[in-house]
Amino acid sequence: MDDGNSLHVLAERMRSRRTTNLFLNRPVSRQLVLDAIELARWAPNHHLTEPWRFYRLGDETIANAVELTRIVVTEQNDKKKGDFKARSAAAIPGWLVVTCSKSEDELLQREDYASCCCAIQNLMLYLSEAGVASKWSSGPITRDQRFYALLGADPDEELVVGLIWYGYPKVLPVQSRKDVVDITTELP
Repeated sequence: MDDGNSLHVLAERMRSRRTTNLFLNRPVSRQLVLDAIELARWAPNHHLTEPWRFYRLGDETIANAVELTRIVVTEQNDKKKGDFKARSAAAIPGWLVVTCSKSEDELLQREDYASCCCAIQNLMLYLSEAGVASKWSSGPITRDQRFYALLGADPDEELVVGLIWYGYPKVLPVQSRKDVVDITTELP
C-alpha cells in the first residue's frame, strides 16, 4: 500500500507544469517527443476511438508555418503585429500539431475532442517531467485552411485541437489558481 508520498509527488508535478512562451535555442530529442506521444495515446477515449493524430513538424514545415503565421495575423490585424507574431513563432524550437477525427455524430465528436484534450494534457505533463516546457496554442493559424494544406491534413476529416509549442524554458512563469472552494459546488 502506498503511503501517499507518490500522490504528493504526482500532485506537485501537475502543479509545476506551466505554459511557457520563451524557450532556449536547444532542440528537444525526437525520441522524447515520440515517448510523450506514446503516453498521450493512453488518454481515455470513448469506445477506444483513438481519434487523435500527431504531426511533428520539421524545420522546413516550421519555416512555412512561421510565414503563414505572419500572413494570417497580418490579414486579421496589421503588418506590425504579423511581423511580431512571426518573429515570436520562429524562436520556438519544437512544433507538434494534434488533430481530432471529425464525426457527423455530434456526441461522438464532443467525446473525441475531449479525448484529444486529455491526450494533449498527458503529453504536456510528460514533457514537463522531462524538463521540457510547452504552450498549447489554438490561435488563428490553427483554423486557417492553408495550415491544413501545410500539414497535408484534410479539414473535412480532422480538426486541429492544438498547436503545441515545446522546448527547454528560458523562464518558468509563476501562476496561481482560484481556491477549490471558489470553484466547487457540492450538491446533496
